[in-house]
Amino acid sequence: MNRDDFIKVLNILKREFPRWDAPVVSLMAKRDQRTPYQILISTIISLRTKDQVTAEVSDKLFRLADNPYDMLKIPEDKIAEAIYPAGFYRNKAKVIKEVSRKIIQDFGGKVPDSIDDLLKLKGVGRKTANLVVALGYGKPAICVDTHVHRISNRLGFVKTKTPEETEMVLRKKVPREYWNDINDLFVAFGQTICKPVSPKCSECPVLSYCEKINVKKHR
Repeated sequence: MNRDDFIKVLNILKREFPRWDAPVVSLMAKRDQRTPYQILISTIISLRTKDQVTAEVSDKLFRLADNPYDMLKIPEDKIAEAIYPAGFYRNKAKVIKEVSRKIIQDFGGKVPDSIDDLLKLKGVGRKTANLVVALGYGKPAICVDTHVHRISNRLGFVKTKTPEETEMVLRKKVPREYWNDINDLFVAFGQTICKPVSPKCSECPVLSYCEKINVKKHR
């Protein structure tokens, strides 16, 4: 797939997007006007956690503390209690405390707006850093999770082995004005139509562009 066709795919998915559920962190950021700190913490909570749970426990936690200064005042076990039943909630509570402390000590209490600085925070990987830059600060960033990695390869636009490789290729090949759309579009598309196993090709609005790389079974 060439770049022009990939952009056509993105534009088609934009038209279809309202029919699907938006990724929860993006939805919360836009609906509730979340701060970069809240977006960062919600993204940490969302790892291996269902969207509905992420939304519910994030709201519960932010009623206790919605900034790094207040978060440090809360005992770690209370944070864990607030975000239960998120996956690995005890470890995430520890990370939330450490991240909050680091933000205060090294960044004056403000969540950094660059990927390099965000990666200095324990527990923050490239996916989370890109999401905070895009949603928190409105800067161009490509957040690559399993959906973005899988679909970009399935379409035949990239040939990569890891999400990090996919991010770097997309940065080179896709115009910056499309960067912030990719994650929302591909996550919603991947959760509803372009599923990991047996994608719903009969319902796919971009089937004519897809090379179906590594698709062994479809509906």
